[in-house]
Amino acid sequence: MTGRFVTSADVARLAGVSRSAVSRTFTPGGSVSEAVREKVQAAARELGYRVNRLAQGLHTAQSNLIAILGANLSEPFIAAQLDALSAMLIRRGLHTLLLNAEAGDMTTLMSLVLEYRVRAIIVLSGAPPADIIAECLRNNQRMILINRGDCGGSVDTVETDDVLGGTLAAEHLLGIGRRKMGVVRSRANTPSQRRRAGAFLDRVKKAGLPAFEWVDGDDNYGAGCAAARALLPQGGIDGVFCVTDRAALGCLNTARFELGLSVPRDVAIIGFDNIAEAAWASHGLTTISQPVSAFVDAIGDILDNPRPGDAPAVRSLVPVEIVRRMTA
Repeated sequence: MTGRFVTSADVARLAGVSRSAVSRTFTPGGSVSEAVREKVQAAARELGYRVNRLAQGLHTAQSNLIAILGANLSEPFIAAQLDALSAMLIRRGLHTLLLNAEAGDMTTLMSLVLEYRVRAIIVLSGAPPADIIAECLRNNQRMILINRGDCGGSVDTVETDDVLGGTLAAEHLLGIGRRKMGVVRSRANTPSQRRRAGAFLDRVKKAGLPAFEWVDGDDNYGAGCAAARALLPQGGIDGVFCVTDRAALGCLNTARFELGLSVPRDVAIIGFDNIAEAAWASHGLTTISQPVSAFVDAIGDILDNPRPGDAPAVRSLVPVEIVRRMTA
């Protein structure tokens, strides 16, 4: 029996029962006598049989697979989301199919996911094309978008309150007397980054003060480093809001160790995310916190409540708050 998986037919043969009896034995609530159940389970133990959940899902039209699609998986906040999300799914008896969006184009990957008949698709990052979203809706395929908010309300979404976060960052810098400020984001140009930066700029301009927007760098940490080198040596910039903690750490480390500036005396720096590294004593980064647990709870609530095809999409808003540390 080497070279292949043990099948339900093998178990049925050894136990002297039908394949349907094996199937009912391993189906929750399946109707089978106790004597047959014991024979089937004994044969399964002897052969080392395991249920083929993929085949079972196709048969019952109820998959336990949840597809998670994301890019930049090494980014600390996305990694923390993935860690907590996969643990939550396991607790619910669900399993994860992870696809790295940087390994192929979004259309190809989404088409592949649809072939697996998953219970839901969670898009951590990246924007699914409109035609793929439409195909999911036609097939009654549940989709949950994280921090996208730009798909016309047709799919379920979980979003950070980015506007409040950008506003809190501006109000904190204004409150500690900063009068010439900048906001930093990378060229990733995600909806979240745009919303945070836009809210910050609006609040500072409402106060009648100048604010500069720096958009550069292929990654968040690099954007922070480049922004510090470009903006801080000129003097005058006394407050910087970076729309991710990674960008803020790049700005902070460059300001301190390359430019010789004192933070926050010379320049105050605020990030966004509250990743673990922000709280390290070597950083002490003031930041806007968006709790990972709130994302996971919101996704769990969506998965626990099936939505009929004609029901409105669910939109969950994750609250934010400022966490004050040493840098601002």
